[in-house]
Amino acid sequence: MNTGIKGLAVAALTPLAGLRRRVLEPLGRLWSHARLRERITPPLDPSVVVLGVPEIHGTGNIRLGRQLYLYPGLYLETQGTGEIRIGDEAVISRGVHLVAFERIQIGEGSMIGEYTSIRDANHRTGTEGALRWSGHESRPIEIGRQVWIGRGVTVLPGVAIGDGAVVGANAVVTQDIPAGAVAVGIPARVVKTASTARAVEPSR
Repeated sequence: MNTGIKGLAVAALTPLAGLRRRVLEPLGRLWSHARLRERITPPLDPSVVVLGVPEIHGTGNIRLGRQLYLYPGLYLETQGTGEIRIGDEAVISRGVHLVAFERIQIGEGSMIGEYTSIRDANHRTGTEGALRWSGHESRPIEIGRQVWIGRGVTVLPGVAIGDGAVVGANAVVTQDIPAGAVAVGIPARVVKTASTARAVEPSR
């Protein structure tokens, strides 16, 4: 396209882009909020910000606190008696996967980085037939208050992460992380304890 024509077209479309930002985006958030509210079992507080409709699978046994900030592209699944509980003022970033066959608990004020996977169950192996029908073994995951989980982290079944802990980007958490600690790597290992963690700025 000729640059002059392109410039004129962009100038003409700019007011429409501003109208979309002021009108359509807020309507989209309201729609996303309504769609989420319709899919989960308990009420959804009006203070929750939902930037895009989450993908919900299973029972919808999901309990969300107040003043959450939910980015687009979330995948939330609960099966059987499994439940997901997220405390007040938590932030769940784009593309996060939460899958609960038993329980995933995320405490107040915690921040979960983009494309993190938190799953409390694994497929059973060594059984006859297709793996997809082998069933699951689950153990609950407990994430405390004010926890910062970086981008692309994987949290495995049975893990507890203490209040105020930090998990660096792309770590794989296979064991408990104490409160206030900083953990990085595959598998995640503690590199700073609560007494020295304040001196470290984690990658996200």
